[in-house]
Amino acid sequence: MIDDQVDEIDNMSGLELWLSDLSTDSATRNLGAVLLGIGGALGIIIGIMLISGNVSDILSGQMEESGGTADIEGIVISELVGNSSGGNGVEGVEVTLFDQEGLVAGSDSTDSGGRFSISDVPRRSVLLEIEHPGNVTVQVSLVPGDHSQISITLVEGDGIKKIDMVGESYLGESVIIATIFAVFALLTGFAGIAGALEANKGTSYRKTWWLAFFSLWSGGMIFVGPLFTLSGMGLVGLSRNQFYDVYSKED
Repeated sequence: MIDDQVDEIDNMSGLELWLSDLSTDSATRNLGAVLLGIGGALGIIIGIMLISGNVSDILSGQMEESGGTADIEGIVISELVGNSSGGNGVEGVEVTLFDQEGLVAGSDSTDSGGRFSISDVPRRSVLLEIEHPGNVTVQVSLVPGDHSQISITLVEGDGIKKIDMVGESYLGESVIIATIFAVFALLTGFAGIAGALEANKGTSYRKTWWLAFFSLWSGGMIFVGPLFTLSGMGLVGLSRNQFYDVYSKED
């Protein structure tokens, strides 16, 4: 049997010998554990940043005392008549912004493409009035920042048309999604830390592999965290025979 092992070693290439040495060296498993830990830590950092930064920024923007501001941008187009005319940007339309007290908080005039923009408006309910001679005046109630683009269609005639866009915001859903993603990043990041500890102990290869697999989904630093995790999984896989549950079965 010893002769067979010697012959097998003699027939191995340099790369195979090198990998064989790595697979039996405890440093390989320990390095894999370190890389898994780094990948998991990056995932945890991303989760904390999402919770403390992204979500808090969104929520604080809804509060008047937060001092948050946003830009109001939109376009004014003419009414579509049949299939031949209309639907084009209207130039020179006066757009006026009123605050909750009815005071003018900003104004703009549409450009040649019908676009307007009012910058740095406090995030609280406001009234946007679009007025142009010969057309119905449009008054839009909204919260700045809740809508990326406001589209207004001018209709010939008199009177005032009121539009309430305050209740159309999907900000709450955005907060929920961002929170879920942040919590998921935290949990999968902690899975990477747990996998690193398990790899360091060398008790269960199967448990280590699954924890590392879940850690891949943490997305730490977009691809940097998963790259560390994959590298760690590769080293752990190479040293799998060092785990108790693997070599105990072979014995």
